[in-house]
Amino acid sequence: MLYIYYMKNNFLRWVMLAVWGLFPALLAAEVTVVRIEGATVYLDISSAKQTVQPGQPFKVILSAEKLVNPKTGKNLGNIYKYSAQGALTEVQPLYAVGQVEGETSGLAVGQEAVLTQAAAPVQTVSPQPTGPNSPLEKRRKTVYAPVEQTLISVTEADVSAPNAHNLITLSEEGQVTVWSRGGKDTLTENLTYQLASSLTPITLSAAPVKEGLAQIFVTVYSPSRKAISALVLENQNGKLEQTASLPYFVKEMGCGQDKTVWAQKPFVAGAQPANARELLYKDGEFTPAKASFSTRRNWLLGLTRYDLEKPGSDNLIYTASNGTINVRLANGKQAQSEDLFATSPNRVKYKQEILKFYPSVQVFGPQGGATVAAVENDAKIGLLAKMFGQYRRGKIHFMTLEKGRLSVTDTTPLDGVVYDTACSDRAILAAEVLPDGTSSVVEIFK
Repeated sequence: MLYIYYMKNNFLRWVMLAVWGLFPALLAAEVTVVRIEGATVYLDISSAKQTVQPGQPFKVILSAEKLVNPKTGKNLGNIYKYSAQGALTEVQPLYAVGQVEGETSGLAVGQEAVLTQAAAPVQTVSPQPTGPNSPLEKRRKTVYAPVEQTLISVTEADVSAPNAHNLITLSEEGQVTVWSRGGKDTLTENLTYQLASSLTPITLSAAPVKEGLAQIFVTVYSPSRKAISALVLENQNGKLEQTASLPYFVKEMGCGQDKTVWAQKPFVAGAQPANARELLYKDGEFTPAKASFSTRRNWLLGLTRYDLEKPGSDNLIYTASNGTINVRLANGKQAQSEDLFATSPNRVKYKQEILKFYPSVQVFGPQGGATVAAVENDAKIGLLAKMFGQYRRGKIHFMTLEKGRLSVTDTTPLDGVVYDTACSDRAILAAEVLPDGTSSVVEIFK
């Protein structure tokens, strides 16, 4: 019966792919050209039937000719003539802006356009075991072309321009890069900033804590000072500049427009971090709010808060030292995942201790019925690795709270190891470090 089930599912997927290949115009979103400025095309996406995002390829339908069988007179559909392919550079709620990458003759206002690739391509799912540690992969994802960096953190915010939806990355070598999405799932470098060689990068966040474009917060460790702090970077006239240095461990929590930035004193009682307070901008300075919440001596990296149990529960979700993802329930008890996540910390040596910074735990969805996304990296040769570089590949597990336990519902395997994750309005973001040392940013759609 299981074999028949998979055969039916695969048959349906092949039918869908065949329809997509034969009739792309029929499956396209209802998109219309409303303005043309040279190679720049403005598209009405208000009636789009699929998700539209920057970097998505499109073509304009220049003409359509009916195809008829001369013997039977049967109408076989239309033959379409398309413009050169373009890519969306900006997406607003009702319209999108794109750049055509070739000949623009024949383009005219009123023509229909075809989004030639869905915002998150449909993946064929092969039969896999259905046990708790190997659920089916069922989420759509986009893997961007590799970049020549070892990326340890990634997030999304408007840094280069309003509504740019930039991807921002931090490399192991201390380079901060602001990217825009290009055609064919590529990333285009917009802005960069190089940290001082004396600083060890840990993680980065980005959000508009003060009015205007988003600020970038880079949490670093200084071996000479034996201290953790956060650098604030901002787009100053088309260049990333450091505008402040904060004596806190800083990390974002939440997704997209609901994202907030939090700070904690990095060293209390030895190497233990303090409570967390939201980072505000008042009187020309970044200042933590007075109200705080207990992180139970956990770092903000590897920790989040959400109404996971029920609306208003304000649950604390974090990676415990024994490797479980723990949920602090309203009654004071704990809900736990399986022991999946101990093998994925980034480590920094502090005095005679090794500080572990686990990848961020992401939560999204309705209050009381949300989904938790967390990282697992496989150690080489099945052994518990002592340093991060001894891992071989990662995966993102998606879990829900059921009967007092976090149960894995599905898993997205990756080709490389993962230091950290982030959450946008539409996707979980991860930067996978590939075996050759390059990295690919991955969007795993909700």
